[in-house]
Amino acid sequence: MNNKKKLFTILLIFALLIGGATVVYKKLSNYASANQLLENQQNQNSDSPQKEKAPDFTVYDASGNEVHLSDFIGKPIVLNFWASWCPPCQMEMPDFEQMYLELGDEIQFLMINMTDGFRETQKRAIDFINENEYSFPVLFDLKSNAASIYGVQNLPTTLFIDAEGNFVAYATGAIDKATLKRGIDMIK
Repeated sequence: MNNKKKLFTILLIFALLIGGATVVYKKLSNYASANQLLENQQNQNSDSPQKEKAPDFTVYDASGNEVHLSDFIGKPIVLNFWASWCPPCQMEMPDFEQMYLELGDEIQFLMINMTDGFRETQKRAIDFINENEYSFPVLFDLKSNAASIYGVQNLPTTLFIDAEGNFVAYATGAIDKATLKRGIDMIK
């Protein structure tokens, strides 16, 4: 009898710990959601009228021509860093394509492929884009210039830049269509 009570008590305590851990995890994960869009802190400060300019960078188009972020200033920009091997990147691509088809005349979409030449090659990225029939502009960060300038450590990473070239908001991790739309609304 005594052993059964001990076993029951241990199982009860274990169940309570698991249940409590689950509740805490769910509450904390709401704060660290991948769909969380973070505003640039400098732009949030209403006392400071000066906004942070998005740093320029050099990437390449499929033909090997240099392309600079500054080439697109004058139009709001959605800047997305991705790789074809990245499941979260693959997950969000259909939403980017749909928003590009809807807003491509108003918003400049720049899909920056993290082309390291080993795990991700330009050919793999192009094959992925063609297989999925995506039509948004794809550029290649062959020298990790853009990723380095923006401190991109996780894929995907999405940045929102207004028409004047000011860095407004960003998201790390896959974002859904609603979050993408919210970011676009911030730069329109």
